[in-house]
Amino acid sequence: MKSFRPPRVKVCCIGSVGEAHEAIAAGADAIGLVSAMPSGPGVISEELIRAIAATVPQPVATFLLTSLRRVADIVAQHLRCGTTAIQLCDRLDEGTHADLGAALPGIAIVQVIHVNGHEAVDEAINVAPRVDALLLDSGNQNLATKELGGTGRTHDWRVSAEIRRRVPVPVFLAGGLRADNVADAIAQVGPWGVDVCSGVRSGDRLDPAKLRAFVASCGRPHRSG
Repeated sequence: MKSFRPPRVKVCCIGSVGEAHEAIAAGADAIGLVSAMPSGPGVISEELIRAIAATVPQPVATFLLTSLRRVADIVAQHLRCGTTAIQLCDRLDEGTHADLGAALPGIAIVQVIHVNGHEAVDEAINVAPRVDALLLDSGNQNLATKELGGTGRTHDWRVSAEIRRRVPVPVFLAGGLRADNVADAIAQVGPWGVDVCSGVRSGDRLDPAKLRAFVASCGRPHRSG
């Protein structure tokens, strides 16, 4: 019988150094730091992103969430922010993933795929060989004001499961995950990691009780003593 490996846990929308360390203590393997977005929660300044990232110990990963689409702009933003990974929340429209990787060696490149239908499978298969990981979310790039994450909505996990089976890179699952549904999501999709924002927050604050419940539902141990 194949043994169960709990997924990595990425806690997004981190808003302060204190929240970062609360998340790490609760078992987070990565934290997400949201730069300017057309909509959605968790946006903080680049100065605060850099300050938070500088305090995070290895091997916990720090993700810069960006809505920028030009490789030159993304490189410049990353150099200002100093994270260990870049989460591309939109599609590139100038430059390639290879260009981005060449400009930032050693920085993980994670492409978001917004799962709005089965067409997301082809998009994921096409981009997967060019990046270090995919993150499957529930945004919508086709709205007048784009949704690039943080919607609090789930999507069709059957599509995400197909993507996970058919791509050669790790897959994070995001979109409306909470303590009461993440175990089912993990069972259906089998992701390498899960990503949570609104499901572990109350108002504008990280909620320690919700976070502990979420991590426990993922099968991960609580780190704090």
